[in-house]
Amino acid sequence: MSHHFLAYLYRLQNIERWSLMRNTTSENVAEHTYHVALLTHVLCTAARDVFGRDVDPDKAVSYALFHDATEVFTGDIPTPVKHHNPRILSNFREIEAIAALRMLNTVPEELQERYRPLLTGAGADPELVRYVKAADLLDAYLKCLSETSAGNREFATARRQSEEKLRQLGMPEVDWLLERLAPSFEKTIDELSEDE
Repeated sequence: MSHHFLAYLYRLQNIERWSLMRNTTSENVAEHTYHVALLTHVLCTAARDVFGRDVDPDKAVSYALFHDATEVFTGDIPTPVKHHNPRILSNFREIEAIAALRMLNTVPEELQERYRPLLTGAGADPELVRYVKAADLLDAYLKCLSETSAGNREFATARRQSEEKLRQLGMPEVDWLLERLAPSFEKTIDELSEDE
């Protein structure tokens, strides 16, 4: 029997993000997934090595790799649409749960229990999921930072809103990343090279 798990995941590269906004640089869900995995690793490494928390960055990255896997079925629903009202959000969460089970059914049977928490959230470590959610929001903020730095005012409100949400998380690892690593996103490649 053929299993379509990987074939579906590879299709994440065909799903564009930020569809309601004019972009200077387009982004697809596969690229976003990589960025979230990268940010999750950095956040968790900082949590462990800078703030002394008992966090496994490698395990957290596993959650990050699959955090938007259901979008291969649902597409990327823009945040203003999803969060327009509680009923829409509730309906979307139900659709996501159905899509997660559909995705899980594409995994070979002998691997399904290993992938169940990654795809459906059932039995997932809530602390690690919290880092993935922070990384997801960070990626949105960094996209906004890059776009506004390129002169695209379309992302100004989203930048302000995502920064406020990040500050409200109360996670010192996030504040650490915002202070030490995020400002570089406002620089050109030449400016980055000058600082080395």
